[in-house]
Amino acid sequence: MATATATKKKTKINFRPMDDRVVINVCDSEDMTAGGIILPDAAREKPQRGIVIAAGPGKMLDSGERGEMDVKMGDEVFYGRYAGTEIELDAETFVVLRESEILAVVN
Repeated sequence: MATATATKKKTKINFRPMDDRVVINVCDSEDMTAGGIILPDAAREKPQRGIVIAAGPGKMLDSGERGEMDVKMGDEVFYGRYAGTEIELDAETFVVLRESEILAVVN
């Protein structure tokens, strides 16, 4: 099984997420297995790991206040394989998804 590696780099984006959505810079999937087999593009697994590069202000609650976000910029997270919407911008892939679609934050 191929693994993904995360690199923390500064990324400037020209949009901001709304409500409880976050923008994730997708980590590249490995092109070689642990056993040394080189994987073609078609055989690579879809990455499920990335770095949060922007977070919205939080979900609007029934009381009219905003709920706090549990994730912040710079957090490395795991998310569902088919969660969110992929966006390609300047040859980089981003995923915009709701905070509830994030499965875990890497410590």
